[in-house]
Amino acid sequence: MKKNFLPFRCYVPMLALAVCWLGCPACSDEAVEPEPSVPQPETTYPDAYQDKVRTQPYPKTSNELIVNPAPFLVPQAMKTGERLQYALSRTEDFADAEISEPQDGCMYNLHRALDAGTWYWRFRSTDAEGASPGAWSETYAFEVKSETPVFITPPFEDFLENAPRVHPRLYCFLNPYIHEARQNVTSHPEYRQLTARASIALEADYGTMDLYADAETLRQHATWLYHAYYLLQDERYADKLVELLDAMLALPPTDTQLFTDNFTTSALTLAHAAVYDLLYGRLTATQRSGAEELMMRALRHSYQEQCGVEENHIFDNHFWQQNMRILTQAAFLLYDKAEYADEALPILKYYYELWTARAPASGFNRDGIWHNGTGYFPANVKTLAYMPALFSYVARFDFLQHPWYRNAGRALAYTNPPDSKSTGFGDNSENGDQPNRLTAAFADYLARETGDAYAGWYAGECQSLVRQDYELRLYRMCSNRTYESALPEDAAKMVWYSDAGEVSMHSHLGDAGNDLALSFRSSTFGSGSHTTASQNAFNLLFGGKDVYRSTGYYQAFADAHNLMSYRHTRAHNTILVNGIGQPYSTKGYGSIVRALGGNHISYALGDASHAYCGISDDPMWVNYFAQAGITQTPDNGFGETPLTRYRRHVLMLHPRTVLIYDELEASEPVRWDWLLHSPVRFDINEAEQVLSTADEADGFYAVTQLFGSSEMDITQTDQFAVPPATGGAEYPNQWHLTACTDNQPATRYLTLIQVCEAGESPYIIRRDGDTFTWGDWTVEACLNASDSPRLVVRHHTEPVVFSYGEESPVIDGVPYLRQEASSSLLYDETDGEYQVMEMTDRAPIATRKGF
Repeated sequence: MKKNFLPFRCYVPMLALAVCWLGCPACSDEAVEPEPSVPQPETTYPDAYQDKVRTQPYPKTSNELIVNPAPFLVPQAMKTGERLQYALSRTEDFADAEISEPQDGCMYNLHRALDAGTWYWRFRSTDAEGASPGAWSETYAFEVKSETPVFITPPFEDFLENAPRVHPRLYCFLNPYIHEARQNVTSHPEYRQLTARASIALEADYGTMDLYADAETLRQHATWLYHAYYLLQDERYADKLVELLDAMLALPPTDTQLFTDNFTTSALTLAHAAVYDLLYGRLTATQRSGAEELMMRALRHSYQEQCGVEENHIFDNHFWQQNMRILTQAAFLLYDKAEYADEALPILKYYYELWTARAPASGFNRDGIWHNGTGYFPANVKTLAYMPALFSYVARFDFLQHPWYRNAGRALAYTNPPDSKSTGFGDNSENGDQPNRLTAAFADYLARETGDAYAGWYAGECQSLVRQDYELRLYRMCSNRTYESALPEDAAKMVWYSDAGEVSMHSHLGDAGNDLALSFRSSTFGSGSHTTASQNAFNLLFGGKDVYRSTGYYQAFADAHNLMSYRHTRAHNTILVNGIGQPYSTKGYGSIVRALGGNHISYALGDASHAYCGISDDPMWVNYFAQAGITQTPDNGFGETPLTRYRRHVLMLHPRTVLIYDELEASEPVRWDWLLHSPVRFDINEAEQVLSTADEADGFYAVTQLFGSSEMDITQTDQFAVPPATGGAEYPNQWHLTACTDNQPATRYLTLIQVCEAGESPYIIRRDGDTFTWGDWTVEACLNASDSPRLVVRHHTEPVVFSYGEESPVIDGVPYLRQEASSSLLYDETDGEYQVMEMTDRAPIATRKGF
């Protein structure tokens, strides 16, 4: 990647000199003849940038580090003994090697920064005591760069030294505030909600309840009662907690009941842990030992399954959503109990080290966005708030300084704005007309703890939602911190989440009713889990409502509708090749390789050339296909394709126009299906290839004009490939448009989208060859797939220029010599000054073996 940012005035003398040197007549302002085309190297694509389950040690030279120090990760299959030892050195012969103590699991954290330069490491398996080590592995080299963010967590020994030995301790981080909170609790604006939730639990009759039919109810009751008693010290809540514990101890869950699924395990563990912690001093020895044994049953079972696995899994959803937090709490309660310490203490250490190695957000994501989709972000909020709160207080280090947390407030604001649907992707992201209450509560937490301005604005805009949340209510009622609620004045119109692979563009972020919002996804994390097969797809919203969006309904994780009409590429605003989409796999990846933004133009380039790479071979998905009775064949939209190039340029021409330029190539003639989805029917003028949709209820409409290098057959349907299992008014049909170009080895598309409010008229687009003019804009787009791609955008009244291609553009009357052939170049106003920004492809970060 090459990226330049300089005020244009800095270029003028250099350009004048360069023009004279090249022999341009009289050093005039006439455009310089373009340099001869420089052959571009062929792009090499690895099988995947991320493994679902790690197959290669990390880090290696081909792995750009996310933070310094990086964790050392060893695939579980490479661990042949009970423990692992790690050797680290500045020299390849390990003459000055630092050798670790034997470690449980398959990870090792240094807890200190490494100097910039090349480092070498290796590992070996040992017995439990390290007395019989095996042979060292091969040597792995990696580079620490001076610009890598430094994030150094304390060693577990620091955490242990400061850990409390008294109860209650689960919310020890609230100790500095609890006295004042109790004095003022009845005047707190959430007091009534607190007592209302606890009253629901007070009315429960555990003696007649089918106790383990719904473990989540027990978890909720224990949570509500804990919060109420902790703050109010009202004995009714304590008595009810004891009643709940006695009911569970009188009829302990069988292994089948306790381990029926991992959410049940953690929910029942929390129900016991809450009573045990809060009322430790008043419980009988029998009650305490009963709760302890249940917690240890859960810890033994879970730790055996998780140790060595979770550090090597890209993202185990349930584990990171809830299980890890509750199991950490159980180990935190038992680590100092004589009968259980030998077992509980190593487990507590494992979870502490695992959080350091792989949290938050997979450990390979600094963006603040949730790489696994906005729809499932709320399920992770309580863990994302609780774990750093506990670890920071006990270890006396601010875990919220991790780059992900520092960017999270801004990510919430751009991907899930107040008074708007989510702009993002993934399971469940289409639901709701405003943020989830947990999302709003997380913004409030970030604002209180970090002072982040975006989080403060977000929480201020969503105060009614914040107060509806009960999971973080205890924290809010104890925290007396305040925050500013104004949107930062320098809020950009575009944010690029380069680790996760998304871009957010907004015309008016702080004015939801007037905001045109576009999200674009092309991610090295691929598809699967709670993400969809949507590389190089976009969503477009106006006024917080959908204009064009991914379609289908998330009714089940992997039923036939999900597999064929929700998760499948056909459900997203991208393309199909011979009717075939992208597999559900980390192998089906894309990447956003460029992004530039100013006050008039926001730009991103996504590369999904490798995304259409075959069927889903992940055993989980293979099993789900079998259960749904679906075969992964070309007729169903799965299989190999001859695609060799799919690069999509997306520009927002502020405030109301979107431009998309697609470069598509294959090794043989194929059928190209260009896809667009709408909640309402398209009005199609096929002769002029104009597509219109109108949202009469919300008072806006969109006019889309599509231009291509070949003839297109445009069709639409309101039918799904497989309808949702549950129908009715709640799940109306949606509209799916296809522009088909058949039997072509390569093609180009130019798409111009204008969004207008009721009463406004769209501009008429006038075409002269490859030049398109409307309003204040002129676009030159090479649509002949046999010629080199070229896209130039100019504003008529402002000196704004975007240029992609081989030619050197004229900017503000002066020739600009392009630094790299086929770079993307933007001359636009940024921070009150016009600047030239030029960029070539950014190499994606890989966390598996190199290529």
